[in-house]
Amino acid sequence: MESFLKNLYIGHWTDKDNHTGCTVFVTPEGAVGGVDVRGAAPGTRETDLLRPGNLVERVHAVVLSGGSAFGLEAACGVMDCLADRGIGLDVGVARVPIVPSAVLFDLADGSSVFPKKEAGYAACAEALDGREPPAWGRVGAGAGATVGKILGMEHCMKGGIGCSCAELPGGATVLAFAAVNALGDVLDENGSILAGARKEDGSFADTQRLLMDGWLSRPLAGTNTTLGLVVTDAAMDKAQANRLASLAHDGYARSIRPVHTQNDGDTIFALSCGVKQVDFMTLCAAAAEAMAEAVRKAVTEGDRS
Repeated sequence: MESFLKNLYIGHWTDKDNHTGCTVFVTPEGAVGGVDVRGAAPGTRETDLLRPGNLVERVHAVVLSGGSAFGLEAACGVMDCLADRGIGLDVGVARVPIVPSAVLFDLADGSSVFPKKEAGYAACAEALDGREPPAWGRVGAGAGATVGKILGMEHCMKGGIGCSCAELPGGATVLAFAAVNALGDVLDENGSILAGARKEDGSFADTQRLLMDGWLSRPLAGTNTTLGLVVTDAAMDKAQANRLASLAHDGYARSIRPVHTQNDGDTIFALSCGVKQVDFMTLCAAAAEAMAEAVRKAVTEGDRS
């Protein structure tokens, strides 16, 4: 197996026919983790243990999945795969893999099929056994993602999952991953709309403007969500990992409008799988920029089918 970043391995499971999938980020040696949930309609698992003061210090994988709450089942397969390989927290009588996860809603794009236990196992095995770099775009957790749904599914555009990297002074690296399934529009750096709700003539409707003008139609609550992960080889404790996850949401705010709505379950995880020393404010600033770029790449690059 070849690591994407030292001690980080990535795998997808994708169902192209039914527009759904899951993505697994494995840290076999464990990684210090944090999380920040900002959206009002989240679907998560094992997030409380990431809080400072709670017992578990390291996690062994993070799962981002389609399928809404059904997709949380994929994490069970990831646990099985890791346990089969002896990866997990040693509790004396067994090794228990610690696998936080979050889901997005993609049931409206295709049929009501979701990633199950077998899908999580397959994605985890791909991460640990794969030889090719992971693909991006409409794969894994981004396979059924869509953006700009204020006017309904017939006026939205395809989302996806994107990746961006930033090099930091001193040789450390921060990676950002975003599975973009937002109610709002995705913006370029100059504020123009890259992907979002379209009018009948194909022009962008501008979700923010519609809301400001009093547009009353609302999509079903919980049918959106952007999921993110920032990973670094810089050293962090749990409190810093949680703060990094929180500040990485600035990247969402720069690239999605509106963001963190009542209809989104926006969540970002943060992992430290290294020991390099970096100024923490520099790390947070880089993570926010990388996250904004990952969001943009999710709707413009990679597999768009």
